[in-house]
Amino acid sequence: MPERETWTSRIGFIFAAVGSAVGLGNIWSFPFQTGANGGAAFLVVYLLAVLLIGFPTMLGEFVIGRESKRNPVGAFAELGHGNWSAAGGLGVVTTVVTLAFYSVVGGWVLSYIVGSATGAYFGDAGAFFGSVSAGQTAVLTHAAFMAITIGVVAAGIEEGIERATKFMIPAIIVLLVALGIWGSTLDGAAAGYEYYLSPDFGVLASNFASIVPSAVGQAFFTLSLGFSVMVVYASYLGSDDSLPADGGAIVVINTLVALLAGFVVFPLLFSIGAEPGTGGVGAAFVGLASAFGEIPGGEIIGVLFFVVLLFAALSSSISLLETPTSYIVETYDFDRRRVAIALGAGIFAFGVPTALNTNTLGWYNDVVFNLLLPIVVLLFAIFVGWVNADDSYAEVGRGSSLGDTFSTVWLWWVRIVIPVAVIFTLVLGVQDLLIKGGVLDAAIILG
Repeated sequence: MPERETWTSRIGFIFAAVGSAVGLGNIWSFPFQTGANGGAAFLVVYLLAVLLIGFPTMLGEFVIGRESKRNPVGAFAELGHGNWSAAGGLGVVTTVVTLAFYSVVGGWVLSYIVGSATGAYFGDAGAFFGSVSAGQTAVLTHAAFMAITIGVVAAGIEEGIERATKFMIPAIIVLLVALGIWGSTLDGAAAGYEYYLSPDFGVLASNFASIVPSAVGQAFFTLSLGFSVMVVYASYLGSDDSLPADGGAIVVINTLVALLAGFVVFPLLFSIGAEPGTGGVGAAFVGLASAFGEIPGGEIIGVLFFVVLLFAALSSSISLLETPTSYIVETYDFDRRRVAIALGAGIFAFGVPTALNTNTLGWYNDVVFNLLLPIVVLLFAIFVGWVNADDSYAEVGRGSSLGDTFSTVWLWWVRIVIPVAVIFTLVLGVQDLLIKGGVLDAAIILG
């Protein structure tokens, strides 16, 4: 086995993990998920899900990765439980399926950067989306986005992933803050803030069965949980770092980015009288593009917004490709560059049907969001909390100053609360899926 790379610094790991978490789900899907599920009522449930389910689950994936120093499949054998390797394998499959359609949407973002700069969508935003979202243009931009992703992963941990995310994450935050300040000057800012920040708990009570699985699923997606990504990234981490401290920093920054996106999107939508959260991912692109076409300086603001989206999309796609790459490189001792190129090409081909027909997004979404992610999270929780409990307890406390009390509470939380919450969410999600006949809003998967 070749010598494994490691992060050159703690901040490198945090930025890379934040990069994986901060994806289209934070900046694009989150505001529209919020809009589609009652505004601030959804926001409250989402924040609770991140704190009570997302953070403890993330620490569980960290524990598996750092203790084993292996990829998601090899980690379980390294820990003495090779019969659980299928759980890691399912996580790897989930990353491949997700990246196949994620890259297509990343390609849309490339088209919108050009469209903003040239004003190509200003005359008819709907027609522009139709021209770039499916067909030859979508295939080409899908290829371009995947090529960028391959290039970063092929360069390795230090020279590729760490260097790229150290640039992209600060850039995302700075640009979002600037756009948020600009959004506060729009005529619709006050109404947008009220919708975003004033919860109507009556909406929550009447839509509980649909809001809860959406919020929990959004938490999984925006924190990259269930993909085995955090297992991989933690496997490159030193044993003296505090997992709770690093995990807390990642959760806070990730949530901050999602909240900042809302402070940009809702004032913009309300300024043109658009209905938040309606019509899915296509209408989301069309709605904001229409707004950029109506406001002064729309070309510049549009370019900035879609550049933020591009950085977010790339920081996540990099982690999605790194997961299967790490597995093949470590298992078969293949060259990293060749593996990244071959895998990227295969995933590109798998995503071509979505680039040709956006209706397949719904199928991808159903499989990943309602089934694969909750199942992987559930399996990891059972493994960490019950099968590998003693080692998990010791590992989560290693390098941390929080003491035994935190480790004990965390372990029992993972043992009891996480499985119950995930099973509950899984049942609601499948029930909602069956009621809707298998067609869900594709916007929720862009995390």
